[in-house]
Amino acid sequence: MGKFSRLGNDLYSGEKSIDFVGRKWLWYAISAVIVLLAVLGLSVKGLDMGIEFVGGAEYKVSNVENLDQGLVDDVRAAVADTGIDAAQQPVVNSNGSAGILVQVKPVSPAESAEIADVIQQTTGVGNDDISPTEIGPSWGREIAKRAGTGLVVFLVLVVLFIWAYFREWKMSVAAIVALAHDVVITIGVYALSGFEVTPATVTGLLTILGFSLYDTVVVFDKVRENTRNLRESRTTYAKAANLAVNQTLVRSINTSIVALIPVGAILYVGAVQLGASTLKDLALALFVGMAAGAYSSIFIATPLVVQLKAGETDVLQAEKREKARQKKVEADRYASVPTFSEDMPIAAEPGAGDGPDELDEIDDVPTSRPAAPTQDRASGAPGRGRVAPPAHGPVRPSSAAGGRQQPTRQPRSKRGKK
Repeated sequence: MGKFSRLGNDLYSGEKSIDFVGRKWLWYAISAVIVLLAVLGLSVKGLDMGIEFVGGAEYKVSNVENLDQGLVDDVRAAVADTGIDAAQQPVVNSNGSAGILVQVKPVSPAESAEIADVIQQTTGVGNDDISPTEIGPSWGREIAKRAGTGLVVFLVLVVLFIWAYFREWKMSVAAIVALAHDVVITIGVYALSGFEVTPATVTGLLTILGFSLYDTVVVFDKVRENTRNLRESRTTYAKAANLAVNQTLVRSINTSIVALIPVGAILYVGAVQLGASTLKDLALALFVGMAAGAYSSIFIATPLVVQLKAGETDVLQAEKREKARQKKVEADRYASVPTFSEDMPIAAEPGAGDGPDELDEIDDVPTSRPAAPTQDRASGAPGRGRVAPPAHGPVRPSSAAGGRQQPTRQPRSKRGKK
């Protein structure tokens, strides 16, 4: 964890950086492949709608003796083993202390009687203790209609909120694209996995929209903070936005892991151990949606905002200033060398600190360094300046003094004394 903390500090300070914005086309390609697989799953397999949406048959079993989870699992397995297509994924739950509720998709009268016989043999109850009921799809259609209305209202409120908070409609567009990305992937996973779509699925979809939006707003808030004064910060909008993503990266990872661990546990218990349809449907939607939301807020939303704002005047001016600074540095490569200050840290030459103690290697550093190449005033290219002429001979004592005794400096106490 210490290395992870140091990595987070380096990412926040900018000492280390991951180029999220510069590699946007890579992230777009990855998302396009995932979305394409989700769309293919929807078009080929389709969604397995639950009986709440398409109707079906319901069997209420009462006066069940020794009711426990094992008996519920036995009833579920016995109904699925009948070979009836509509009963391959029955919904079986306990109903009170001595009752069981079995739900299947629409069946014929003969298939319904066969299912009732299997339930009676498995539970050991009498004929009068089983009450079959037909369930119409009207309630499911009402649930789907209300869910669609809620989704539209939610998206409208998201656009208005982000526009009012950030004063930036382009961020609203990027947030909506990220939300659509998450929803399509989640629905596609449902189609590919074969899980039934139940009211719990709709609840999970609406929940992940809020989670994804929350993560996106946090990243956008940091982007706004870093790009508030581009002229004073001496950077470009793309670099400032990329720094914002790096600064919130560790937080996004930690938040997503903390949220996914309990949801994954619920998914495992609901799908593997209990087989409870409500739990596994809700957990699958939350798990896939949260993972997709964490990905989209980092790899989709922020790069898309930078791309949408690339043509604005302030952004273009910041880009021009950055190019001018780069040309100046390339023209004079010594202009960026830091000046000496008394509080500079002690460090050895590059490669001298590879041993166990870097301070032990400092004494081996040469004290003299080659002089920097001079610069030609006419051409401005380094290494073309004046060259010192070679010496004609060794330096010898001069006879300019004419044999006179040269003055010497004496202590103050002996001055004037002979």
